[in-house]
Amino acid sequence: MTENQPRTAGAFDVRFVIATLIGAYGVILTATGLFWTSDAQLDKSDGLNVNLWAGIGMIVVAGAFVLWARLRPVVIRREDLPVDDDMR
Repeated sequence: MTENQPRTAGAFDVRFVIATLIGAYGVILTATGLFWTSDAQLDKSDGLNVNLWAGIGMIVVAGAFVLWARLRPVVIRREDLPVDDDMR
């Protein structure tokens, strides 16, 4: 990488952090909906497996965040970096 070439935020982009958190909760809810949903819970929700559908929705949203961060990365230009006399 040359000195004048712009860099991206990479893993420090907040969209990746948000996607990780939403995705983790989505996986937990999906697993809960698939394996640990009782008939009593389904009766309360009128037969709709809320945990399963909410988990799938959260996984889709997490995927959208990752896609957004990959397609439109945050670019950090050299001029925007703080200047430190010790670095020169």
